[in-house]
Amino acid sequence: MLPRFLRYPRRPFRRALKVKQSMGQKSRKIEQCAVVGAGIMGGGIAYASVLAGVPIRMKDIERGQLERGAQEVERVLARQIKAGRLTEEAAQQVRSRLTAQLDYAGFDQVDLVIEAVVENLAVKHRVLAEIEGLVGPEAIIATNTSSLRIDDLASPLERPERFVGLHFFNPVPMMPLVEVIRGSRTSEATVATAVDYASTLGKTPIVVKDCPGFLVNRLLTAYLLGFAELIYDGADYIKVDEAMERFGWPMGPAYLVDVIGLDTMSHIIEIICAGYPERMVNKTLEPTKVLAAKGRLGQKSRLGFYRYETDSSGKRKKLPQPDTYQLLAASQPNGTREFSETEIVERMMLPMVLEAAVALEEGIVESTTALDTAMSLGLGFPKHAGGPLKYADSLGLDKVVELSDKYAKLGPLYRPSDKLRRMAAEKSRFYAS
Repeated sequence: MLPRFLRYPRRPFRRALKVKQSMGQKSRKIEQCAVVGAGIMGGGIAYASVLAGVPIRMKDIERGQLERGAQEVERVLARQIKAGRLTEEAAQQVRSRLTAQLDYAGFDQVDLVIEAVVENLAVKHRVLAEIEGLVGPEAIIATNTSSLRIDDLASPLERPERFVGLHFFNPVPMMPLVEVIRGSRTSEATVATAVDYASTLGKTPIVVKDCPGFLVNRLLTAYLLGFAELIYDGADYIKVDEAMERFGWPMGPAYLVDVIGLDTMSHIIEIICAGYPERMVNKTLEPTKVLAAKGRLGQKSRLGFYRYETDSSGKRKKLPQPDTYQLLAASQPNGTREFSETEIVERMMLPMVLEAAVALEEGIVESTTALDTAMSLGLGFPKHAGGPLKYADSLGLDKVVELSDKYAKLGPLYRPSDKLRRMAAEKSRFYAS
């Protein structure tokens, strides 16, 4: 069964729809699409596209990977048929829109190419340059990177104005958010077309300015560094998970990292911390890195913080893994200790709230609503709290600053910006009351 946050209904968000409508006059209709890289993400993007009626070419250099990408499409189709959402006839029409291939045949006819290869700058540079040399001069090239900067990826391109980020979330068929990342040289028409395409797929697009980690993963990294600080100081990861789930998160941080993949998350954290060294300090014994080094990659390897087994009905079960405590001892130089639930929640939530305030100040998103919408749709931010900025308002910004000062000894992750301090002193809010 999918975690709850992957089953949230796709409700419209007015601000996101206003963004789409304001850009609609500048956008081009995408009639033919392609995705390069047939992994889980590439296969998911292909499925979302063909389901929405947009034909897509799915290209990979390995036949086995291409077959796995096609299997991902078939897997989701089978679930839709079983649930009664698609007839077999309709599913066959969806299949007919997908072309799986080992070469670039037909790329000169597509309107949009989405690159979804391995998260490696050199590899992406090579692939993107290949794509640009094959597509028409009006075609848009997008990248599904989760952490690499758009401007860095665009450096070898001759037409960077037609390059944009389209960050889908895994699993693509279920997750309603797409971050549309605007590079410094991305044209308005390109952004508008990317927004329109994401909307065609039934997603909620949020336009984000280029920065390390963009928005969702940047704020998630701050949250997970709060988790790492707790583990470093001796917290029990299971009790942290339980506290955060009671607070309203669909899953605790350890479980979430298991779902994402410890190797994937460790890599993302490393890249994003390098982008914000003045605030995000990644301890060398950060727990995801410790476990990933032992080959414990989470659900995909059936062992991460937890152990995963499949029961007789085919459901995946999360079970405690006793030796996790022994491995995490390397991350706890002062041993273990008990934390109150209140302290766990405060130490976990503050870094995300403070980083959200900085991202808003930097203009990474255009509004408080866009930021909170992205965090609700992309991470399943607790519904009762409404998003990091709405949650900050509910606490009171003076309380946020007071808590930040309380935990100041933990380092810059808990340091509020000067603007947030001024807002607190002036009794200001992020939202009009």
